[in-house]
Amino acid sequence: MAAAKKSKQKSTKDILQAPRGMRDIMGETYYHMQGFFEKAQEIAMYYGFEPIETPIVEHEEIFAKTSGDGSDIVNKEMYTLSTKGGDKLALRPEGTAAVMRAYIEHGMRAKPQPVMLYYMSPMVRHDKPQKGRYRQHYQFGLEIIGNDRPIADALIIKTTMTLLHEAGAKNLIVDINSIGDKESRKEYEKTLKAYYRKHINDLAAMDRDRITDNPLRILDSKEAKTIAVNEDAPDAISHLTNDAKKHFKRVLEYLDECEIPYRINKSLVRGMDYYAHTVFEIMEEVETPDGDTKMLTITGGGRYDYLAKAMGHKKDIPGVGVGIGVERIIESSWWKGLTPRNVRKPKIYFIQLGFDARLKSLNVLEMLRKARIPVEQAISKQNIGSQLAQAEKLGLPYVVIFGQKEALEGTAIVRNMKTRSQKSVKVEDLCAYIKKLK
Repeated sequence: MAAAKKSKQKSTKDILQAPRGMRDIMGETYYHMQGFFEKAQEIAMYYGFEPIETPIVEHEEIFAKTSGDGSDIVNKEMYTLSTKGGDKLALRPEGTAAVMRAYIEHGMRAKPQPVMLYYMSPMVRHDKPQKGRYRQHYQFGLEIIGNDRPIADALIIKTTMTLLHEAGAKNLIVDINSIGDKESRKEYEKTLKAYYRKHINDLAAMDRDRITDNPLRILDSKEAKTIAVNEDAPDAISHLTNDAKKHFKRVLEYLDECEIPYRINKSLVRGMDYYAHTVFEIMEEVETPDGDTKMLTITGGGRYDYLAKAMGHKKDIPGVGVGIGVERIIESSWWKGLTPRNVRKPKIYFIQLGFDARLKSLNVLEMLRKARIPVEQAISKQNIGSQLAQAEKLGLPYVVIFGQKEALEGTAIVRNMKTRSQKSVKVEDLCAYIKKLK
């Protein structure tokens, strides 16, 4: 038996850095993510969605069964671990399977249908880190479970478009396609297999192995050789049953009524077996440096009517959803810079000088908090000059000075940092005075 491969010893420098592809979220980035979630939550609630948060770990089989043994998620991207009791768990790589598990476990089928849920949760994937794409990243998701009607598909798209517009996105268009029901897919896969077998020598090696098991995954290939073959591949719409055609037509009618721009993209598919009917991506038209335009994918989703059975449930449960990468949104050029409503930037720097002042300052700060007046302060600095310099550096327009004399008299000095004028104010009047300042 071969000796176990020793793990590479990490230096102290390596240990004191976040793992590759992961990061600490703080400062403006933290507030922007919070601001996005607050706006997304507000919109989702108005459309009738309710919150859910699933565990960061799930049983590995939840994702292995639904993604398929040959998928990148299972083979390369999933972080797995074994417990002391022998359970095989996985850090959540996506949200939909976990939400469906929760729907089944908690008997949500007994609730009025459909069940409409939203979440903003960290997902973890071991893929290549790049701009806006981290190994631990946050996803805002919308799921409608227990309804197979076209209006559910349209509602997911409409809610997502509203959210993106409110976040600042412009020039959006929906790429949309239908892969139909099981009967449609069966006929389509048969045609696809015949096509790919004719061009087997032109396919990338990894895609040749997919012909028998799941030819739809070949349409998702990023290999240059396969992309060329896919240009003339048969399309799914030509193989839709009458019921599948009717479903797709209704979805498009809803989009027309909502005046949502879309284009039918016949090459757009989802390779997993549990997908059905509508698949979509929301695209942004951007201008390139040479004056041309190109389309960038912001997010995507679709209908997953066969997911529950793929997870081991005895019956199919219809569902449709979308997952939005939050980092990609807040790093976009059009991002509005939303911040939470309950977070206000301070305009006051609170200076405290001497023990008596420091002793009483906590009560003054509590008074300001109750009046919803946020402040900056430096409790470690003793010198008034260094504290004024810090206020100057932060660009705050006003300073409240609370020293020994003020503590004894029950007053505070309010200084205008621009004009250098200042006024002594009674502590009990301080909040009202500050609120009048512009």
